[in-house]
Amino acid sequence: MSTQHPIIAITGSSGAGTTSVSRIFEQIFRREGVQAAFIEGDAFHRYDRTEMKQKMDEESARGNHNFSHFGPEANLFEELEQLFRQYAADGRGRNRKYLHNDEEAAPYGQKAGTFTPWEELPADTDLLFYEGLHGAVVTDQVDIAQHVDLLIGVVPVINLEWIQKIHRDRAARRYTTEAVTATILRRMPDYVNYICSQFSPCWWSASPTRAASISLTCCRCCTTRSCRVPTPS
Repeated sequence: MSTQHPIIAITGSSGAGTTSVSRIFEQIFRREGVQAAFIEGDAFHRYDRTEMKQKMDEESARGNHNFSHFGPEANLFEELEQLFRQYAADGRGRNRKYLHNDEEAAPYGQKAGTFTPWEELPADTDLLFYEGLHGAVVTDQVDIAQHVDLLIGVVPVINLEWIQKIHRDRAARRYTTEAVTATILRRMPDYVNYICSQFSPCWWSASPTRAASISLTCCRCCTTRSCRVPTPS
């Protein structure tokens, strides 16, 4: 944690609404003139789209039908923690982008589903802003949560989360309902072990509604390790 180089993390499952919460912060940053280094969690996946499909096929052939983007094997947890650690220390670090679709990929002359090269973060930013799956992951190897100054968990009612994911992936990513449903089911063990576990302490837990308003149910503001607000009953 750092007062000179603070880190804000918006974390939640795929389809939970982290992007909706992030847009609110972007508006606040614009209004207040805050220069943020924006980090997308997808940039710290281990495999690009083609590689991930190949790896899933390999794991399935071995009898592992739950290999997913939620678990440590498919992500660069150590590199993400190193980024948080370095940014908190000196405001520096490396980042890249994951290009989800043709529109995002066109400016880089790359294919959808690939990563841009690693680059240094812009100089003289006021804070680091992370949005993604793993902003508070703690495992035997990493403790990403310890570096975050303000952590907001986005946790809608679980069936709404899945409905939102199916709707988004069909509309924005052109997946079929069957394909998205299969993904949800495949990810379930990693969802329980690596997504839900991030909300065990007390954070801000934001539940986006259809109207895009936000209900905050609890918070952890990490200016000190003990700064906690009880979860409302």
